[in-house]
Amino acid sequence: MKRKRVEYTMYSPKIPESLRLAVVADLHDAPFEDVMADLRACDAILVVGDLVNRHRSTYEEATRFLREAPEAAPVFYSLGNHERRFVHREEWMERVRESQVRLLDDESVGFRGIRLGGLSSRPYGEANLDFLAAFSREEGFKLLLCHHPEVYRNHVSGNDIDLTLCGHAHGGQIQLFGHGLFAPGQGLFPKMTHGLYDQDRMLLSRGMSNSAGVPRINNPLELILLNLRPGENTIIEKETYSAHE
Repeated sequence: MKRKRVEYTMYSPKIPESLRLAVVADLHDAPFEDVMADLRACDAILVVGDLVNRHRSTYEEATRFLREAPEAAPVFYSLGNHERRFVHREEWMERVRESQVRLLDDESVGFRGIRLGGLSSRPYGEANLDFLAAFSREEGFKLLLCHHPEVYRNHVSGNDIDLTLCGHAHGGQIQLFGHGLFAPGQGLFPKMTHGLYDQDRMLLSRGMSNSAGVPRINNPLELILLNLRPGENTIIEKETYSAHE
């Protein structure tokens, strides 16, 4: 399984100190040994939903992530559609609550001078608008974990939230001439597959694994490394590592 690393650096006067964050999206119960060194080098790990795979009845790797990732850095976890529709949802959520992972289920928490929020996946693309409104009123730099880019488009965009991290689209599954072929929630020829959108207020991961029966083509798995730094408002991107085994 090959994963590339893509690094983004965001500057804002609202950020009080430099932070390095790992963005883990759509791991889907896959092994993660290749990224452990990257996780250990980060100040926090942000899991943007779908740590489990609802198409499987087991979740050994996801459970191991709950155990090992917090030893690398503090972990904050928001819920995706695979958690919501998982056949073993209750057992899985009990494991999450017993772990050292901080679950953000339509709630927020302070971390090193910024606010981290988690907007949980809901049926039919709905969202907890009361939580969004309350989170928008928080002071300081606000970073939201929101699994679905279409939920960002329909409900989050326009709120006073500095940056939202999303997954779910799997990079469009097959990339042709830089455009994705299909994404859940968006259908054929999705407009949001990876990278920055909405004037750099939403950052969308290609995801770290593949839950679909269709292979990924021209669409590498990725771990996002996000640097937050004090300074004038801007965000830059660079690929820092080549994909490797």
